[in-house]
Amino acid sequence: MFTTVLAQRDRTHPGALPLDLFAAIASLKKELNAVILAHYYQEPDIQDIADFIGDSLQLARAAANTNADVIVFAGVHFMAETAKILNPEKLVLLPDLNAGCSLADTCPPKEFAKFKAAHPGHLVVSYVNCSAEIKAMSDIICTSSNAVKIVQQIPSSQPIIFAPDRNLGRYVMEQTGRDLVLWQGSCIVHETFSEKKMVQLKITHPKAEAIAHPECETSVLRHASFIGSTAALLKYCQESPTQEFIVATEPGIIHQMQKMAPDKQFIPAPPMNNCNCNECPFMRLNTLEKLYLAMKNRTPEITMSEEIRLAALRPMQRMLEMSV
Repeated sequence: MFTTVLAQRDRTHPGALPLDLFAAIASLKKELNAVILAHYYQEPDIQDIADFIGDSLQLARAAANTNADVIVFAGVHFMAETAKILNPEKLVLLPDLNAGCSLADTCPPKEFAKFKAAHPGHLVVSYVNCSAEIKAMSDIICTSSNAVKIVQQIPSSQPIIFAPDRNLGRYVMEQTGRDLVLWQGSCIVHETFSEKKMVQLKITHPKAEAIAHPECETSVLRHASFIGSTAALLKYCQESPTQEFIVATEPGIIHQMQKMAPDKQFIPAPPMNNCNCNECPFMRLNTLEKLYLAMKNRTPEITMSEEIRLAALRPMQRMLEMSV
C-alpha cells in the first residue's frame, strides 16, 4: 500500500486533515456503513483503500448488490450516477463533482434526442460512459466487457443505434458483423495513443505483447494481440505466459497489473505528444484527501430526478440481465 503522510498541521484548525488518512477513512467507513468503489483508473492510494476495484460492469454489479448505506464512488460522474440509479435510497458520494467524462460530454442529450428521432425503429444500445439523460433515452446499456455479447443477443433484423463511442462501436461491428448506426463520440484518453510510437515500442521491446482497450482508434487496435475491457486486460496479463506488455489504455490499470503479476513488466503506450495525455484528467481529479472530506462532510452528493432515474434504470437492468 502506498502510504500517504501529510505535513503536520494545526489540528485545532477546522480545515485540518488527519495525519493518517487511511485510518481516518477506515473509521468513517464504519461510522457511515459505507463502501468505497474505485475504478482501475484511479490513483494507487485510492485503489489500495477501496473495498471493491473494477471496470464499469464490475462496479455496476457491486453497486447493485451492496448492503452499505453510503456508496463512495471513486471514479467519474457517470459511474456515480449509475450507482444512484441502482440505489435511490442510498447516499452516493463523488469526491469531486468535476470528475466528468470527455466521452459522455460528446453526447449532449438534446442533440442525441434529435439523432434518435432521425432513426425511427432503431434500438438504442448505449455504452455506460454516458449521462443519466442518455441512459434514459436508451433501450439497453452496455460496457466494453459485454458490448459484443449484448449486440449478439439482439435479432439481426433489428436496426441498432450505438452510442456514444464510435471506436467501441466500430469494434463491436467487426466482432458481430452487424451494421450499427454510430454516434460520433470518443474518449480523449484512448484517442491520444500513437500508432507510430506503438510500433516503435514493439521494435524496442520485441518480446512484448501489445494489448489495448476497444475505445482506442482502429490504427492502434490492429497492432494489439489482445483487445478487451480493463478487467479483461488485467485477467489476460495474469494468465498469459508473456513477461512484457505494452498497455494501451489509461495507465492507472498498471498498478493492479503489477500487484497481480509482480514478476512481469508493463509499459504504458505513449500518446502522440510528449505529455501525460494518456492519463484521464477527470479520473485524476479524485484524491485521497477529497475522498476523506466527502465522507466527513457527506458531500458532494449525486442526485437526479426520479423520472430520469426510473427511465435510466430499465436499460441498466436489461444490461445486467443480459450479462449473466
